[in-house]
Amino acid sequence: LLNINVGGKLFQIAYKVLAQYPITRLGKLALYTDPVKKLQLCDDYLVQKNEYFFDRDPSIFHYIFHFYRSGVLWIMDEMCPSNFVEEIEYWGIHLKYSQRCCRILFEEKRDELSEYLKIEKELEAELEPLESGAQFDGKFLGRFRKMVWNLIENPYSSVPAKIIAVMSSFFVLISIVGMTLSTVEEMKNKTSKMWMEQMEMVCAIFFTSEYVMRLISSSSFKNFLRAAFNAIDLVAILPFYIQILFENLDDGDMQYHEELHKVENVSKLGKVLKLIKLMRIFRILKLARHSTGLRAFSFTMRQCYQQVCCLLLFIAMGVFTFSALIHSVEHDVPGTDFTSIPCAWWWAAVSLSTVGYGDTVPDTILGRMVAFVCISFGIILNGMPISILYNKFSDYYAKLKAHEMSQ
Repeated sequence: LLNINVGGKLFQIAYKVLAQYPITRLGKLALYTDPVKKLQLCDDYLVQKNEYFFDRDPSIFHYIFHFYRSGVLWIMDEMCPSNFVEEIEYWGIHLKYSQRCCRILFEEKRDELSEYLKIEKELEAELEPLESGAQFDGKFLGRFRKMVWNLIENPYSSVPAKIIAVMSSFFVLISIVGMTLSTVEEMKNKTSKMWMEQMEMVCAIFFTSEYVMRLISSSSFKNFLRAAFNAIDLVAILPFYIQILFENLDDGDMQYHEELHKVENVSKLGKVLKLIKLMRIFRILKLARHSTGLRAFSFTMRQCYQQVCCLLLFIAMGVFTFSALIHSVEHDVPGTDFTSIPCAWWWAAVSLSTVGYGDTVPDTILGRMVAFVCISFGIILNGMPISILYNKFSDYYAKLKAHEMSQ
């Protein structure tokens, strides 16, 4: 018998049993005749008791011991998958020696644990800033840049930093409200327009100052440009300056071009300015910098992109299928709106989403039966992934809030 001491507990295994598994650690220990090689396989050797000592977990070695006696590797549900895999790899035993049912469940549990740890790591990275205060040590104006960084990027560092974070959200809301009111007919008079322009100028100055402070406090210009939030900040301030540039170009054209050309130029320029002004709506994305809910929603979409893509694929299949069916049964009806399959796409999309505008409806009994099947399929389709997305969103939101509180 081979005497094995694992973590203070003694086990005895026959040499001929261990020799059946020559690639395992204990199998090699039983087959080797060179004492030096044997000592390389264990942590210590007690000469008086003829015991090979291993500084490993004795509770898991019970399953290793059972494997040598029966040839079957037991896997218990309460075990930590990572710890168990680490132990059996140390002893040189493969998972293939376990029962297939147990192995499948164990691998599923291990995959779930790996996915959980991966998501936890990504959630922590979601809240961690791209830079830390320690990166400014020893750099040019390090103390000043670190102070600016704390004011802009770390709202919990001081009261002024919290005030700046609140002001940033406040100016975003003011900017969105101003853009919304500028489209109201009663607010298009000269006085209201002047107030709107002044308010837009104040918001643009604040956003520009905020962007410049972030740029100054950045330790890496390349990482600064790669950051998604910084790109959103840039998109938030560019429309204001592009609008000023186009208006100045417009003034120059008014001086040097003929009347007809001026009218055409103003018309084209007006369309461009409308498009540029519409870009200000992206300022609302700046709220995600200080909103845990928006971050959780964005994180959920990134993690569940496969489910979202499947949902879009099923919707597309349903639209093509039911639009073809409704066209085949309705195209002969006089005055029908289903004159072609592309014309029926809108009806199929609205019916699948269970919105049902009622602008396009089938007239025949067979067409209504197709519509009923289409709506029923839409209810089932919409109910499948929404619960998954909602549960994951709730889980990610709770974890993000917990990480924020711990920080």
